[in-house]
Amino acid sequence: MSDEHSTPIQNPKQLIIVVVLAFVIPIVVVLLLTQLVTGVEVGAAGDPKKILERIRPVGEIVLASAIDKNTATVVAPPVAVAAAAPTIAGVPDAKKTYDSACVACHGAGIAGAPTLGDKAAWIPRLKTGIDSLYTAALKGKGAMPPKGGFTTLPDAAVKAVVDLMVAAVK
Repeated sequence: MSDEHSTPIQNPKQLIIVVVLAFVIPIVVVLLLTQLVTGVEVGAAGDPKKILERIRPVGEIVLASAIDKNTATVVAPPVAVAAAAPTIAGVPDAKKTYDSACVACHGAGIAGAPTLGDKAAWIPRLKTGIDSLYTAALKGKGAMPPKGGFTTLPDAAVKAVVDLMVAAVK
């Protein structure tokens, strides 16, 4: 009798079958388990309905001249733009300007920016005078670019925001 143990794989063909099954069976099990858990039927990627859904435009443009007065549909009013809305004499509202242009840095104190209402941070700046604050806001200072990076803002709007921020600490 021989002391050698025999292996269940006797030839290369059996080895190839075992290796292929070792990869295929776990993949099939995982796929079946995901189908069981989710229960969602996934259509083919080339399904024309799925393709049209994926490439569907987000919005539509409807020309007023193309609308039939008898069959006109109700159209949602335009969405307000995030930019500051102009008020008297073309100067935007200071609070709206602050909320749209300044709060990103001055709301969190990024790069040493004094936050709205933080008296301790504003006292040294207030001692330099309001004209110095206007100049820093208009021309930039430290990490802050001129007009906070919103160079299209009128000077009066920037000064109004400075006044708003100063009033918050007085």
